[in-house]
Amino acid sequence: MRLDKIVKATIAALEDIKARDIVVLDVRPMTSLFNWMVVASADSTRQAKALSNNVREKLKSFGAKIHGVEGQENGEWVLVDLGEVVVHIMQPAVREYYNLEQLWGYSLPVRRRRKASRN
Repeated sequence: MRLDKIVKATIAALEDIKARDIVVLDVRPMTSLFNWMVVASADSTRQAKALSNNVREKLKSFGAKIHGVEGQENGEWVLVDLGEVVVHIMQPAVREYYNLEQLWGYSLPVRRRRKASRN
């Protein structure tokens, strides 16, 4: 599966379950471990788990390999390793505390998705 399709499918899977503040970071200049990082916020433990499950299911259905999942048990910060794309699903307080975007040297993210509408 092409890298751009993995990123697009990941964003779609997150948006399906109403993730907020989705940010896509191109980290190729900083590491050779992976190419893209996707960071998203979840409002609760239940939503974080649902988001990670949806990302895994959607990407598997497209033939992408899931290398691992961490943090699924407590749901405050769930990491989904898709190889060249790493997905961080975090509750707002955890996301604010760790501030991965700034940690990776981005004062402004490459792409920030607007908050999901509350229907």
